[in-house]
Amino acid sequence: MAEPPGTAERRSAVPGRHVLGVDSGGSGLRIAVAPAADPRAGTSATYTSDEPVRTGPRGIDAQQMLSQLLPAAEQLRLTAGADGFAAVCVGAAGMSALGQDLRAVLPAALAAAFGTRHLVLAADAVTAYAGALGQRPGAVIAAGTGLIALGSDAAESWWRADGWGHLLGDCGSGAWIGRAGLEAALRAHDGRTGGSRALLACAEAEFGPIGGLPGKLYPRPDRPAVLASFAPLVARCADGDAVAAGILRDAARHIADAAAAVCPAGGARTVAWTGGLFRMGEPLLGPLRTALAARLPGVAFTPAAGSPLDGALTLAAALAREELTLPADGELLQITRPVAD
Repeated sequence: MAEPPGTAERRSAVPGRHVLGVDSGGSGLRIAVAPAADPRAGTSATYTSDEPVRTGPRGIDAQQMLSQLLPAAEQLRLTAGADGFAAVCVGAAGMSALGQDLRAVLPAALAAAFGTRHLVLAADAVTAYAGALGQRPGAVIAAGTGLIALGSDAAESWWRADGWGHLLGDCGSGAWIGRAGLEAALRAHDGRTGGSRALLACAEAEFGPIGGLPGKLYPRPDRPAVLASFAPLVARCADGDAVAAGILRDAARHIADAAAAVCPAGGARTVAWTGGLFRMGEPLLGPLRTALAARLPGVAFTPAAGSPLDGALTLAAALAREELTLPADGELLQITRPVAD
């Protein structure tokens, strides 16, 4: 069989039962196979494609996902030396609102292709949670261009905050920080209070004369990503520019508010962070630690233990072992088992 398009990383085959994990997002599709007994011991094979799954009238396009997923999963199965998949977890951005087609089509398609009847369909925030914390109670902040916080008591309930997009929310996200930085640049250009000459210089170096920025930004369909591209420049200016530092402090307070809204009460609690936004490092993480200590005293704050793809493998393996304890939810986490179970 010809190798599927994309990039396949091959490691030594692991005998025994295996699980399949899928992470579908705006930047593409990632798929991995790992041993069901201990997926964190290391994946047997992985596949990456930079072609995102389309969204159509019925939401996320199940057939287009399957056109990538099935041949790639079959190649990975052969690479791993697996005779099948004990369970599959598909985590997808937009699953909660746009997952109707996936929920209708994937169970039968995966059963027909691999005989797999143990299936988890999850929002990408849930796989990010599982990758970060496993099945422990706590909260996860997933932040890049956008931002969402997800918390759980790991037994009965999920709580979500923000994730409403760059026009209505995603407060503290990359798009939010970038927009605030560009607003400060425009204020400096106009001579209004609250402006930053440092951010104005960065904006013109990045986008050209500031007067032309609206014409470059507003017609673009990828406006959130363009705004987010300016966030690292805000962080770069924060050490010597009070306005830039203030933007990051405000972002940290917004992120802490979202974490506090979803963090379960009582017990040993952890807030984990994951996503590209946090690659800016201490200019944001420093204010965020301060804001979280004020909003959630005594709560541990830590980087995620693993990625959303690791989380998909964790959920699939837990289901295969009948050890999945995170609460099922009609939108966030749907579990399919054989009727005989």
